Amino acid sequence: MFFAPFLFLYWIVFFLIVAFLFALLEIGVINYAFNALGLPPHAAFWALIVSLFGSYINIPVSRIEGGAAVPFETVSHFGMRYRVPMHLAAGRSTVVAINVGGAIVPLCICAWILAVNPGVLLGATLGTAIVTFVVHRSARPIAGIGIATPMFIPPIVAAIVGSLLSGGLPHHASAIAYISGVLGTLIGADLMNLGRLSELGAPVASIGGAGTFDGIFLTGIVAVLLA
Repeated sequence: MFFAPFLFLYWIVFFLIVAFLFALLEIGVINYAFNALGLPPHAAFWALIVSLFGSYINIPVSRIEGGAAVPFETVSHFGMRYRVPMHLAAGRSTVVAINVGGAIVPLCICAWILAVNPGVLLGATLGTAIVTFVVHRSARPIAGIGIATPMFIPPIVAAIVGSLLSGGLPHHASAIAYISGVLGTLIGADLMNLGRLSELGAPVASIGGAGTFDGIFLTGIVAVLLA
């Protein structure tokens, strides 16, 4: 299933942020930061690019009975505007899907980080619990879209826990921040609110998409800059 999780303007903003990171990468300013994530610099950069483009791709996993579809095409919440995928509406049901850019790619990066840097496991586990709690408290159901959270809360909280739980090792801070931000957002915003999806009248409820993708994507940016 292909659709934009947010309006094109926001996609341009995210793309410009990635382009800025690429410029810093090419002049060698943030090579160490990418390495701190446990990924070769260019591999980490391209992972962010794939995450951005992958935000358009959703893999259906289930279908649940829901309320009547909302009558509007865009929704504003937390200062962001999201496009309701009305063209995918099918009666009163909601398709539950997994977003490639906001869930699958970030989870693969988390697995890679833990594989090459297992020393961050304890800090990342505790950090994930903290981010999960904060994100779950701030997440809100949005009619027609699914679950959304303020876009800056996951990266800010992840950056704080990454710094506090790094054990004084700067190269651990970004790894813990990334894992905590990604897993905490997916668990706190999406997985812990699956039971509320039937109330929203959303054609598609995408895990890691729409209102949670921006927080997960910015978490990756913050994790890089944190190092």
